[in-house]
Amino acid sequence: MIYDCIIIGKGPAGITAGIYIKRANKNVLIIGKDGGALERAEKIENYYGVEKITGKELIQKGIKQAQTLGIEVVTDEVTGVGYVVEGQANYKVKTRNNEYLTKTIILATGASRKRPNIRGIQEYEGKGVSYCAICDAFFYKNKDVAVLGEGDYAFAEASELLPVAKSVTLLTNGKEPVENRSIDEEKLTINQREIVEFRGDTTIKEVHFSDATKLEIQGVFIAIGTASSGDLAKKLGAMVENNQIVVNEKMQTNVPALYACGDCTGGLLQISKAVHEGTIAGLEVIKYLKDNK
Repeated sequence: MIYDCIIIGKGPAGITAGIYIKRANKNVLIIGKDGGALERAEKIENYYGVEKITGKELIQKGIKQAQTLGIEVVTDEVTGVGYVVEGQANYKVKTRNNEYLTKTIILATGASRKRPNIRGIQEYEGKGVSYCAICDAFFYKNKDVAVLGEGDYAFAEASELLPVAKSVTLLTNGKEPVENRSIDEEKLTINQREIVEFRGDTTIKEVHFSDATKLEIQGVFIAIGTASSGDLAKKLGAMVENNQIVVNEKMQTNVPALYACGDCTGGLLQISKAVHEGTIAGLEVIKYLKDNK
């Protein structure tokens, strides 16, 4: 099955875009792991027509509205996106549990996560520290590299590196890694020691642990938590500046059939702004699908 549009993110921006696309009689799928930062808001009192509501309640109402229209809403973690070379689909979307094909994608997973607070990461960004395995794996051919993270996204990044690098080590920084059967763990070394810092000279060279041991590496890929919209955008070659996806007034990225809306585009981090951009993205996807029958 090929979807007309897959929306990654089930917050106000993603749900709004999905509603417009579905009402245009298009086949749309919305995928989201959770409700993001909005889900943790205790009360919202500054949104039109709503006197008082919790973020969790608002998220649930939006999802119910989408489902009532017949929109398929899947709770899952997106671990990667890629191009489709042949056929009617333009993209494939990989989740922990499935893989989907689509003509268009809207990224709406909210603002990018913060950089890990570990000494050396900021200093070596672009000098051995990377945030996208599919973008930079080529530069680490036959080299010893590491992936920082313990979740499904970290395992997905490691799987991109295993065929290229000399060795790949998953650094969980004291956390227990998730159970992941999609990767051959015999080829992947898992190190659960707590990290003190990354060291090097002109490029990154070592990771130092709290037990006074160290590991020699030539690169480290940051993959903590789940993939943000910015992470996914980079995999497709979209422009990202200061962890914000660059879009035009039509919510289009520089990549055809790839759109972004909501907090991931920066600016005012408010529900009203997310709904506004979700509306534009939805309408632009409808126009793209009409023009590219």
